[in-house]
Amino acid sequence: MTADAIETSGVGVRYGDVVALEDVSLRIPFGTVTALVGMNGSGKSTLFKALTGMVRPAGGRVLLDGTPPSEARRRRLIGYVPQSEAVDWAFPVSVRDVVMMGRYGHLGFTRRPRREDREIVDRALERVELSDLADRQIGRLSGGQRKRVFVARGIAQDARILLLDEPFAGVDKKSEAMIIRLLRESAAEGRTVLVSSHDLHALPGLADAAVLLLRKVLFHGSVADALRPEQLARAFGLDILGREGS
Repeated sequence: MTADAIETSGVGVRYGDVVALEDVSLRIPFGTVTALVGMNGSGKSTLFKALTGMVRPAGGRVLLDGTPPSEARRRRLIGYVPQSEAVDWAFPVSVRDVVMMGRYGHLGFTRRPRREDREIVDRALERVELSDLADRQIGRLSGGQRKRVFVARGIAQDARILLLDEPFAGVDKKSEAMIIRLLRESAAEGRTVLVSSHDLHALPGLADAAVLLLRKVLFHGSVADALRPEQLARAFGLDILGREGS
């Protein structure tokens, strides 16, 4: 692998007169977990949308394994776990159906799953410990179970780049620990994981590196350095010092 998993150069995104991202430049190698940290409105979700091609930057360049987002999607490089608010939980699909969606790019013209696809989906469900809920409607799961389903979809897809937008929001401790373990295993298998999180206490066990974002990249480096009070104060404001110390 000669290219970085994720490379952005001078990326800017605007929504009308609102600047969501400005001059964002990152290089993230394969085989790592990187935490994306910032307050609400800092641009984390917009960065995910730029990486997946859901929004087009006003300037700059985005490359995934050396290719633009459209080509990366065609090559099935990207697995994306959106925020819960972006999903229609009332849609009548089962847990197995959602995980099978990760196989669609591997299916032929008929889009009919083969035995191999079904076995891959079954193994992915086993890894997230949801085999017994495979036929349940997705909206009937708990918050943590729902996030585990989308992680299973990325595993079934065999994506080399996993993007997770706030996967720990509203999840139970068991699901959080399981998701962290799966992300660490994915990195050990050579995948790259970029995950946004508000849980600063979990970062040392989760990530190899951290990016502090406030429309611009304020810091990109080790988790230990990212968690220094002076760095967090830049990303969150001085009140974070009191909260973290309490």
